[in-house]
Amino acid sequence: MIRRHFLLVAAGVLLGLMVVAVVLRLAFAGEEAGGGRGGPGGRGGGQQVSQAIATPRPFSDQIRVLGVARGRRSVNITSSTSELITRVLFNDGQRVAAGAPLVQLQAREEDAGVGEARARVVQARSMYERYRELGERGFASPMMIEQYETQLETAQAALTAAQARQGDRVIRAPFSGVLGLSTVTPGTLVNPGAVIATLDDIDVVRVDFPIPERYLGVLRTGQPISATVDAYGDETFSGRIALIDTRVNEQTRAVTARAEIPNPGWRIRPGMAVRVTVAQGQRTAPAVPESAVQYEGEGAFVYRIAPGERGTTAQRVEVETGAVEGGFVEIVSGLNAGDRVVGSGLNRIQPGAPIRVAGVGPRNAAEKGAAR
Repeated sequence: MIRRHFLLVAAGVLLGLMVVAVVLRLAFAGEEAGGGRGGPGGRGGGQQVSQAIATPRPFSDQIRVLGVARGRRSVNITSSTSELITRVLFNDGQRVAAGAPLVQLQAREEDAGVGEARARVVQARSMYERYRELGERGFASPMMIEQYETQLETAQAALTAAQARQGDRVIRAPFSGVLGLSTVTPGTLVNPGAVIATLDDIDVVRVDFPIPERYLGVLRTGQPISATVDAYGDETFSGRIALIDTRVNEQTRAVTARAEIPNPGWRIRPGMAVRVTVAQGQRTAPAVPESAVQYEGEGAFVYRIAPGERGTTAQRVEVETGAVEGGFVEIVSGLNAGDRVVGSGLNRIQPGAPIRVAGVGPRNAAEKGAAR
């Protein structure tokens, strides 16, 4: 009985192995037939790819640095003395002209001083004119006339000083610009150094940025620059280098350059981070799309479309890359202008593998490769 069961199990296993063998044979036969019809292993087939042509394009050497925007002129409006504010003569965000009154401080003593000084001027003038008339008629000596003239001049100088002290109680804008936010109101007690308001001239913004000393030979005053700000994405602002510092920082080995950028609409605000690009020069070199270049460690390679024994093949070529601009990579060495390369899908290709170029038949691809 045990022997009979053993034979039945063995027969079942053998039958199962035969079925698996038949299925595998049919599968391999289908793949071989597909390859003969132009599949990936066929003589006229392979992985379908798009092609790109190495074309000369202009590239520019650029220096990219980070700077901070400042107003062309910026100041904190403060008081030189401790005093109460009696009037606020501006609104937050207002544009003001140079010399415009901003804040009036309490000035009772100064007003009284001006009144007293004016009274003394009136009295001194009256005495001087009286003795001058007496001198013309011969009743006063020249010495007396000169004495009262001196008193008049002294009184006038005292009046000027009193008016200056009175004027110090009105804080004015030192230049034209835009006022920032302020928290002062009539009745606020301000102390020396306390910020009443900020004033910025931002029709043109200045950006100070460091440049490594090795680039000093290519920098010059008036050189154009371009800048971007995170708040406005890829939008580019144009400006120029207005000044290059006379000293190189001994620690960083960099020199500070100052750029000026027109700022209509006051879109760039003081304190913003600005990415500055300085163009050094322009050159022309072969270039391919970024998708055609594969990076491996510190090197890079492309697959050049070349004729092979089984038709068109992907030939791996090590290249030296340069700048990347506008979606194209500069090829410093490894390719010549006009070379055809695989444009995309490099990770699915093996070196020397047959490929099919989209839109180009096998015969045309071979003729193109032979012509090259």
